[in-house]
Amino acid sequence: MQIAFVIYDRFTALDAVGPYEILSRVPDTECVFVSEHPGPVRTDTGVVAITADRALTDVPRPDVVVVAGGPGQSALMEHEPLLEWLRAADTTSTWTTSVCTGSLLLAAAGLLRGRRAASHWLALDELRRHGAEPTGERVVFDGKYVTAAGVSSGIDMALTLVGRIAGDDVARAVQLGTEYDPQPPYDAGSPAKAPAGIVELVRGMSRFILT
Repeated sequence: MQIAFVIYDRFTALDAVGPYEILSRVPDTECVFVSEHPGPVRTDTGVVAITADRALTDVPRPDVVVVAGGPGQSALMEHEPLLEWLRAADTTSTWTTSVCTGSLLLAAAGLLRGRRAASHWLALDELRRHGAEPTGERVVFDGKYVTAAGVSSGIDMALTLVGRIAGDDVARAVQLGTEYDPQPPYDAGSPAKAPAGIVELVRGMSRFILT
């Protein structure tokens, strides 16, 4: 099984690395980072780069597509080389997935029209404008399309997907092997839980401007 992690300039590192750490532990899988052009791809901080070993055109028929989100997504919403690849890869993929604002790219490619989907909470209105039915859920399955909410939820998405691909025991083993047992020190991980002042603070932070 070939899993293609789609990255681009100013993607968010955890959107790709979190699912990679989980999905790469599934037996008999080949994980490959792909971008429009091979080579180092900088994350949204500009500090970290991940190497795309192959161009999109080198990986035409992955079994699983994982599209990372991040501020760089905005510049690609009408970028046909990427959108055309997503449409073509989707015709043969077993699973087409995204993390955070990666779902906006799937929606821009026309793949989420009429489908329930997740994204970062700041991007849900944009998701609706592209024909999807946004939800506040952390991980959403709609047919073969799997979308995750903001950043950290990509780990939950990937672990759930491992269960679908390889069975619950393998998923539990991956969870234990990665010691994924989250116990956050604060209960402010969603706009429904966070104090109103914190919600407004995040709305105003340029780091979280997604569209």
